[in-house]
Amino acid sequence: MISLFQQEFSIPTRGEGDVVDLTSRCQDAVRESGVVTGLVAVFVQGSTAALTTIEYEPGVLRDLARALAVVAPDGIPYAHDAAWGDGNGRSHVRAALVGPSLTVPVADGRLLLGTWQQVVLLELDIRPARLRRVVVTVIG
Repeated sequence: MISLFQQEFSIPTRGEGDVVDLTSRCQDAVRESGVVTGLVAVFVQGSTAALTTIEYEPGVLRDLARALAVVAPDGIPYAHDAAWGDGNGRSHVRAALVGPSLTVPVADGRLLLGTWQQVVLLELDIRPARLRRVVVTVIG
């Protein structure tokens, strides 16, 4: 029999470049679900935030920010900005490249992440602060 458990929570962010470690929240959802073997699907609502895994360490977080700035730099024209005038065209592009969702396997009731791997939310919008809605679905 397949088991489904879903949980939503809000995460405050401090603006563009903020990286929030969601690993413990995802592991808590697995624990609450009672699933021993399965998958966790994590999704952030909104088109200017993204989810990924990374070593949650200041140096690599700076490296990621630099890489995203190279791929979708500020200071260049974006069609989105011309259409909407809100200046966050680069935020939408960066979020689309990284993606809004992530799937992690579960075994023995634990996320199967590598030793230095954490689940993180990337705030990519230029606004100074946001409240992001995250949906965690555990399937087992």
